[in-house]
Amino acid sequence: MTTAKPFFMFQNGKAQAALDLYLATFPDSGVVRIERYAHGEPGLAGTIKVAVFKLCGREFMCSDSPIRHNFTFTPANSTFVEFDSVSELDRIFGLLAEGGGILMALDNYGFSPRFGWVNDRFGVSWQLNLAA
Repeated sequence: MTTAKPFFMFQNGKAQAALDLYLATFPDSGVVRIERYAHGEPGLAGTIKVAVFKLCGREFMCSDSPIRHNFTFTPANSTFVEFDSVSELDRIFGLLAEGGGILMALDNYGFSPRFGWVNDRFGVSWQLNLAA
């Protein structure tokens, strides 16, 4: 079976902190499997070699890159999350915006009664929308 999953590549050992934030923030979330770098491997021992995890019931992947790159996340690729509850949307927007940056404040933009776009403190971009 062919499958596709969003993949987040972190640098400087930040994958675990990002994973902790996401699992504590989104419902129906958890680690499916996780592998860590061991001593003598390319990555810093204990950092995430690869993790498969669920957010809102959907599988994602992440890792800590042992290679320094001249790029990071961009809002051109974001995760779109729809909510049934205004309070849940507002709560999660606040958690993700903390230490990050707001690209579009929570508001009615015509295409949605409540929408917001935020980069979290790790640079990952999230579009949060109230389902109509």
